[in-house]
Amino acid sequence: MYAVRAARRPGVREAEQVRQKADPRETRLRERLETIRARSAKSSSWRSSTQVLSRLVNRDGLVPIKTRLSREDLAFLAGAREEVIAFADLGVRLLDLHRPQEAGGITSDPDHPIRRCRACMSRWPCPTFRTISESLDP
Repeated sequence: MYAVRAARRPGVREAEQVRQKADPRETRLRERLETIRARSAKSSSWRSSTQVLSRLVNRDGLVPIKTRLSREDLAFLAGAREEVIAFADLGVRLLDLHRPQEAGGITSDPDHPIRRCRACMSRWPCPTFRTISESLDP
């Protein structure tokens, strides 16, 4: 896809008006995330079952389970552990990058100085931090 500039329209952001050649790394990561999302959406939720199953833990600390699993469930379970670890690592790394720092300069409230994100220099909390927080906080 080549860069194409659309006619300027009021109210439409510049990023939406310009199509650029996709970065292959972004494409690969986006495809992986979409695959994980689709596989997760197709699998069955175990949330309601875990309350009942937690009462069935035996002396060895195991729960004997007899259940029918679909292909989608098996595909999800096969990679779930590694994918959750990878997402947790991603979240921690993003939080390491997007941390507050004092912006410096003169302020009218020295007890609450203006802070900016170390990575993107947006006012704190930055959009990346807010998105992570909104996604993870109940």
